Amino acid sequence: MDNSVYPQNSLVSVRNLTFSRGDKKIFDDISLDFERGKITAIMGPSGTGKTTLLKLIGGQLFPDQGAIFVDNENVHQLPRSQLYNLRKRIGMLFQSGALLTDMSVYDNVAFPLREHTHLPESMIRTLVLMRLQSVGLRGARDLMPSQLSGGMARRIALARAIVLDPMMILYDEPFTGQDPISMGVLVHLIKSLNNTLGLTSIIVSHDVHETSVIADYIYVISEGKIAGQGTPEEIRHSTSPWIQQFMTGAADGPVHFHYPAKDYIDDLLPSGKRY
Repeated sequence: MDNSVYPQNSLVSVRNLTFSRGDKKIFDDISLDFERGKITAIMGPSGTGKTTLLKLIGGQLFPDQGAIFVDNENVHQLPRSQLYNLRKRIGMLFQSGALLTDMSVYDNVAFPLREHTHLPESMIRTLVLMRLQSVGLRGARDLMPSQLSGGMARRIALARAIVLDPMMILYDEPFTGQDPISMGVLVHLIKSLNNTLGLTSIIVSHDVHETSVIADYIYVISEGKIAGQGTPEEIRHSTSPWIQQFMTGAADGPVHFHYPAKDYIDDLLPSGKRY
């Protein structure tokens, strides 16, 4: 691959990506860069393809046009064995947590190590306890997923995502359904783990405040295009009415409160009589 294709400090580079589902174009010739060691957020309304972008980066979906490079590798040109090896270097925090319900907390975190390494159980135990300690839940190792709160389950899933010492973590709506305390804990963990472990993080979210607190750079996506990009400060001071509506949660603006419809009076009075 020609290293001039994207900036040298980018771990992930998306170039001229176009992707459709049926007749609906999800991405229309977009390009993005995700800098090594930084937290980059992908934001936008529900249904704009944020999670789809993560699946494209991981090679689960194929673009119609364009290319995605991860650590100098063209993801969609890799043989299956090399793609699987690349995925081992990428942690994933699913929106639901996706813990295996018939395994204890300890066994959930140990699962990737047992599947992808030949480490002895004594070493696996050390690594699992280290990761559980890093998310503050070493004492919960014998619990089952059904015994965990939503916030605890998300933290256990995070411990599992980092247990193979990945170069990058993909977060799919990490703050959804969390109470304020759990949300604050996750915000702290994502930032501190990124710095401590030297990770690169990509966060997909529509939680404006929490994401803006920890992101180094933000892309805002709408209708298949990049509506805006920049640091959280630059996004907050954007002159785009659409971005301002999204960031402030205004009920009406470029995205109208009312779905397009015929004149209200004409709809109420089909005969056309007005009194």
